[in-house]
Amino acid sequence: MSIKSDIWIEKMAREQGMIEPFVSGQKRAGMISFGTSSYGYDIRVADEFKIFTNVNSTVVDPKHFDDASFVEFRGAVCTIPPNSFALARSVEYIRMPRNVTGMVLGKSTYARCGIVTNFTPLEAGWEGHITIEISNTTPLPARIYANEGLAQVLFFESDEECRVSYADRKGKYQGQKGITLPKL
Repeated sequence: MSIKSDIWIEKMAREQGMIEPFVSGQKRAGMISFGTSSYGYDIRVADEFKIFTNVNSTVVDPKHFDDASFVEFRGAVCTIPPNSFALARSVEYIRMPRNVTGMVLGKSTYARCGIVTNFTPLEAGWEGHITIEISNTTPLPARIYANEGLAQVLFFESDEECRVSYADRKGKYQGQKGITLPKL
């Protein structure tokens, strides 16, 4: 298994629609960077957010998730309350080839501000918008800038295809669009 370069990422995006919309090179003029990097692709966060709230005193239960635990927000700048979190999604729609898996890591610009992003792997055969959990670990409100970089995807290609892909298993998050809440 090998990590893939910007040249491979651009080829896969253009020829197989692996990343849509795709931005070649890093864009950063007055923004948190996004687009291709040396060995990855920096995804952007969309302008739609679900900010966690405790107004209903609900218990967070992944088997019986109550979407009333969130306040929906749409805008250029999302403010996450202290010691709280929000869900968001990537601008980019990703299509993983059968012999590629992706690891998503938060950008250091946000990490240095106490803002942590949590992701799961992008499995071979999976496609959709990436649902992103953004935690504000600080005692202060934190800003997230829509349509700017939030995380980097690293792509790892195997020399053989997997026996059963995420699509073959009919994974519950296959083809997700928008912010997708937990499912059983």
